[in-house]
Amino acid sequence: QVTLVESGGGSVQAGGSLRLTCEAFGRPFSMHVVGWFRRAPGKEREFLATISRNGDFTEYSDSVKGRFTISKDAGKNAVYLQLNTLKTEDTAIYYCAAESTGTQTVRTTSTGYTAWGQGTQVTVTP
Repeated sequence: QVTLVESGGGSVQAGGSLRLTCEAFGRPFSMHVVGWFRRAPGKEREFLATISRNGDFTEYSDSVKGRFTISKDAGKNAVYLQLNTLKTEDTAIYYCAAESTGTQTVRTTSTGYTAWGQGTQVTVTP
């Protein structure tokens, strides 16, 4: 089982940017599809972005498409989520998730993942 650790969260003004990092320990990310999700106070967990095991395929939710970018660095065993043009409604705890797979799949639902990180807080101020 892979262990995931997120970092890079913080407080930023609206319009600003952050880069979140998800590091994998125990198994290489090259064997996993990876997704980013978030949970805002009082709301359900929301899918944001996913990337295939080789990094060639990605998919985004409509709410972040064009503003957020997911990428993978196999050498560093890390997946990144670049957050641009942040809005106050982006305030949430952000989680990465991973699932071992033998195919170049992407997964947009939380039920498709068994490994989860502890989350990193992103706060966007007006």
